Amino acid sequence: MVNKKTALGIARNRYVFTAVFAAMIAVSGFFILPLPGGVPIVLKNMFVVLSGTILGSFYGGIAVFIFIAAGLAGIPVFVIPGGPGVFNTPLGGYIIGYFAASLCAGLIAGLPKVSEKKVRPVLLIKLCAASLLGFALILLCGSLYMMRLNSLSFKAAIIAGSAPFVFGDIVKFAISIPLGLKLRPIAARYLNPNGEARSSTP
Repeated sequence: MVNKKTALGIARNRYVFTAVFAAMIAVSGFFILPLPGGVPIVLKNMFVVLSGTILGSFYGGIAVFIFIAAGLAGIPVFVIPGGPGVFNTPLGGYIIGYFAASLCAGLIAGLPKVSEKKVRPVLLIKLCAASLLGFALILLCGSLYMMRLNSLSFKAAIIAGSAPFVFGDIVKFAISIPLGLKLRPIAARYLNPNGEARSSTP
């Protein structure tokens, strides 16, 4: 049984981690790795996916929601000037994808548990599935939005909205798995110290 003081401490920790992840998503957009061919690797979508796989669906979703709300309020956290007008550009689809990716990745991964310090095959499979779905949803939402915005065929939208980013996302996927495995048990000490809860809701 968790006493009231402990419960308040856990709730505080969860929202602190949520705010920290929102800030990390915002700041990560400034770290750009240029590549030959003109499509750089940007870390933003990796931190979006990690917000779900480390914090779970509820708190990961809130972290992304805070990031999106900041951009819509005009704070320069998007790659282009923010405000509601961003949804008149192809970026609007990827922003929708960020929220969907964090929620869905978090649903699969769940809240971290202290028992996850020992990596088991089931955990590895869950994180791989959660991360893969997260990255795929961002690209799919971005492509579908581009298809609607520019009256493209599905094939043309996928070529324009997904294909250029696949290589970079494969690299980020490969990085996100060991990061998730390493950070989940650390986060669990603060977010879920009683450790075997299955739900990612408060």
